[in-house]
This record gives sequence, C-alpha cells and structure tokens, in this order.
Amino acid sequence: MKTEVISTVRREDAGTQLGAELIREGGLVAFPTETVYGLGANGMDGEAVNRIFEAKGRPNDNPLILHIAKKSDVKLLWAHVPKLANVLMDTFWPGPLTMIFNKADEVPYEVTAGLETVAVRMPSDKTARMLIQKAGVPIAAPSANRSGRPSPTTAEHVLADMDGRIPLILDGGPCKYGVESTVLSLVGEPTILRPGAVTREMLEAVIGPVKLAPSILNPLGEREVAASPGMKYKHYAPDAEVHVVEGEPKLAAKRIRTLCYAYESEGKRVAILGTEQTMPSYRNLNAYSLGDRDEPETLCANLFRLLRDVGSEVDVILAEGVDPKDTGLAFMNRLLRAAGFSHESV
Repeated sequence: MKTEVISTVRREDAGTQLGAELIREGGLVAFPTETVYGLGANGMDGEAVNRIFEAKGRPNDNPLILHIAKKSDVKLLWAHVPKLANVLMDTFWPGPLTMIFNKADEVPYEVTAGLETVAVRMPSDKTARMLIQKAGVPIAAPSANRSGRPSPTTAEHVLADMDGRIPLILDGGPCKYGVESTVLSLVGEPTILRPGAVTREMLEAVIGPVKLAPSILNPLGEREVAASPGMKYKHYAPDAEVHVVEGEPKLAAKRIRTLCYAYESEGKRVAILGTEQTMPSYRNLNAYSLGDRDEPETLCANLFRLLRDVGSEVDVILAEGVDPKDTGLAFMNRLLRAAGFSHESV
C-alpha cells in the first residue's frame, strides 16, 4: 500500500474530501488534532475499527475515543446525556477534553473494548472537524503510532510508523499540546482517568470536586479495568531505555549526572532530558531541554518529539521529573509510562 501525505497547513480543507471518502468506505486516515495525530476509521463500523488495531498492532482490549464535529452528536453515542456533560461541553468543547459515559446500543463494542461505556470528544483542530463533518460519521481514533511507541505530534512521526500501512495522512503541522486529551469519566463521581491540557483545577472550577484515578501515576491495578486509552502499564515508549529522576532540581540534576557517567562507563550511549532551569548542570553532556519546568505545558509539547528523536540514537534516556500539579500531572503520567515506571526520588 502506498501512503499519500497531503498538507493542510495552508488549506485546512486539503485532502479532507478524499479522507472522508476513505472513512466512509471503511478505510483508515491519519489526521491532525490539537493534541496528537489520530488514526481514524468509521466509529460506527466494527470491521473498520478493527483495521485500526491491525495497523497499530494494538491489543483490542484497549478502548478508543469517538471524535465528533458538533455537540449534539453525543445524543447518538450515549444512552443519555447527563446534565454535568452539558456544562462541560459548553465550557471545554471544542477542545482537549474527552468524556466517558454509558454507550448507546448503536456504538459497536469494537470501539469500547467490550465495555458498556464510550469515550467521546470534539477536537478544536479545524482539519479534524472538517474531516468528521465530511465523513458524516463519528471517527474512532487512537494516536496514529505503532502500539506502545511515543504518540506522534507531526505527520513525519506518523509516516515513520505507518508508511505502507494506511492510505492517507493529512499533514497539519506540529500539534499544539503534544499530549493526548484529558479523559474524564462521568460514570459515578467525576474521575480523571488520563490527565491532559484540561487540568483537574480547571474542571473543579466548573463542576466542583473531581477524583483522580489511582493509575495516573502508578501501574494499572490487577483488578482495575482500562476504561480509557493510555492506562496500560507501559505506553509511549521510545527505542531507548528510560529512567526518571524526581526531586529538587539541583539534586535531581546531580543524580542524573552520576547515572550518566555510570552508564557511559558501561559503553552505553546516554541522553539527558532536562529543563531550562537545569541545563547548565549538563554542560559537555548529551542533554536536551524539554522546556520550562515552571510552564509544564512546554514540557508536554516537547516530550513525545524528544522521546522519538533522541530515543532512536541512544541506549538510555535519563529524564527529570517535575511536580505533578496542573499540566505537570499530564507530563508525569506520560513520562512514567514511557519509562515503564522506572524511576527514583532524590
């Protein structure tokens, strides 16, 4: 299969008609969103959805998100729309918030991994919404990468993983946020299953108390069901081994330098992912800045790109952890899973 790449940077509608036709015919299309690139199929066609799992090499016990173009579409996908959801939609949609509620009978179980709930979001990216509108169906889409790899934030990342596996990639340039959407379950007490750009603090300002799933910064419990994408033990992993060091920045940098020398003495190639504040500590070492630790959204925007680019060139990545507050929670959720929870505190 030849994979075609069409740029939507100058013309947002470029390629969306072809993409919509492929979706309606049961095919796959990679497309940009404000979070990461998605790999889409007709979300109401179970056979089409199964092609996503085949292309990604993804276990089919991992649920997908349905992407819609207008708020009223949730009425077709949920058994009913809870009042809380209307408030959240009015505040955060279109945008990087996914909500989970009891599914309508019409939603195929291939989307929900056999669960009675379904995740829905309305992206703010114009190309994504145009594709959904022209397709005329909700689009089921996980991130457009091979399963377990860092999520793609550029079309080049998608092509590296999906060349020859899918017919079309819509290239909208780099994604704004760089990490996947916040996933909020509305079944029972509002609970964040996966953190993202819409933070717990932002949600609580609108709807009151919001719980955090225990698995956000820890491995999924033995009896805990993966009701959301990104809850599995190891996710977003680059080719290199990743180890995270958390703690006061100067102490963390000192520990990372020590580990770096130890790995290098074993003949291993090492890269350091630090922050603007600690980069002077890594002079003469192979170090890259993730961004400003006081602005964790910058860390999120760069994380997957650096895991991909740097991880293909070294054996070990030593990465700084940050305070898991606000957007820092989303950053640490992705970083710890990329490391398979290999971490230490100093």
